[in-house]
Amino acid sequence: MNNTERYDKDDLLEAVRVMSEGGIILYPTDTVWGIGCDATNAAAVERIYQLKQRSDRKAMLCLLDAPGKLQGYVSQVPSTAWDLLECTDDLSQRPLTIIYPCARNVADNLLAEDGSLGIRITAEPFSQALCARLHHPVVSTSANISGQPAARSFREIPETIRAGVDYICRFRRNDPCQTRPSAIIKLGKNNEVTVIRE
Repeated sequence: MNNTERYDKDDLLEAVRVMSEGGIILYPTDTVWGIGCDATNAAAVERIYQLKQRSDRKAMLCLLDAPGKLQGYVSQVPSTAWDLLECTDDLSQRPLTIIYPCARNVADNLLAEDGSLGIRITAEPFSQALCARLHHPVVSTSANISGQPAARSFREIPETIRAGVDYICRFRRNDPCQTRPSAIIKLGKNNEVTVIRE
């Protein structure tokens, strides 16, 4: 991933406009290319489930642009979370998704059955700016049909996914780097830690 590349502000603003009006987008994240929407919009979240043909309603994660915003979407951030975020020196090298208990202020259909929500603080400039401009978390789920491999670059994204979104971001379409998914850790209400993906 090339974090020094500059994105087109018009591209960013159009993606934000589409999401603020309930649309879904295809965009580069700090890991793989993702399908995104306003995480507070249940209808938009439902459209992503349908596009991915994801019948099991497995929860999707969302991105935030700063750790200070976590408390707006998690009732009580476990102390372990702050330690994990502080110890992760360079999130651009291996981003970390943390699944938090007792999530709030997002669409109900985005949550797992136990009320938890996966949130990643993105250090990638475009997705970071998307979150900041939208003033809401942005859903981030891999740009693939459920059960199929995640697209590691733009050219690997299936045509059915491209045709099903309302806007495709231009930034990093030609990026030759093939990225990998984030590490995932789940935190319990009493600071229990479960490693989901290293």
